[in-house]
Amino acid sequence: MADWAEGLRQESVLGAGTTTFREAGSLGASKSARRGVTVATASIGDAWLEVANVILTHGTPSTFGGLPLLECDLVTLDVQYPNPDDPIIAEHASQEWLAWMRSNFTDYCRVRELGDARSYASRLFDYMGSGRNQIAAVLETLRRDAHASYATITTFEPLTDVSYIPCVSLLDFWLRSGSLELVVYAHSIDFGKKGFGNLVQLAELQRDVASELNVPVGPLVMIVKSATIYQTELSLMSEIISSARRAGKKATSASEHRSGCHTEQARLDHEC
Repeated sequence: MADWAEGLRQESVLGAGTTTFREAGSLGASKSARRGVTVATASIGDAWLEVANVILTHGTPSTFGGLPLLECDLVTLDVQYPNPDDPIIAEHASQEWLAWMRSNFTDYCRVRELGDARSYASRLFDYMGSGRNQIAAVLETLRRDAHASYATITTFEPLTDVSYIPCVSLLDFWLRSGSLELVVYAHSIDFGKKGFGNLVQLAELQRDVASELNVPVGPLVMIVKSATIYQTELSLMSEIISSARRAGKKATSASEHRSGCHTEQARLDHEC
């Protein structure tokens, strides 16, 4: 990625606000210092489609396991209100893949599609088969120290992860401004087929932890080293973005119409 991310602010894909793109930083004239982009949105559904749009527009051809794809490097999602019951994802995402990702985060069984790798659920709630519940450890840390910046856990099991390295490898919880924030690191996320499922499950996990702590849910930040869409999903994602954009414009138009009617009625009432 080059200078396209620098200082860019554009209309939301959905036409219902704006998404802010912030350059990753600057260290003099170093070209590499300008790699990366931050996509700031209100919801996880907006984030999914905005990142997909960035990949479709600015992605570089690459491959993974011999499969062709488009890739953007060092993409950060900054979601202000991460609700796992997201209407955009519910309407436009694959229900099959949503169910698959939910199973990965809730079922302790090994994942056949990933070479019988251990699921996210087993990694989070039974780390390395040791019985260690990492989410319980997060709760214990934040209850003991509300200012802790080290309620950090990992899904990576380095002694046994050889053929498969989990895409989401670091989850970092902290309390800021009275809310529970979650910062996630992923080495790569496929925003054509699985990214929406990752976002839903991470938001749900964040909500569960916040509920246990009896605090509101704060922002969800996801740092993705390699944000991709495989060639097989390029047309699909383009169609989904177009469909969501049309739906967003209709919703905006309907809202403006209702607002105009209310304004006119108020004027008539005042005249009477």
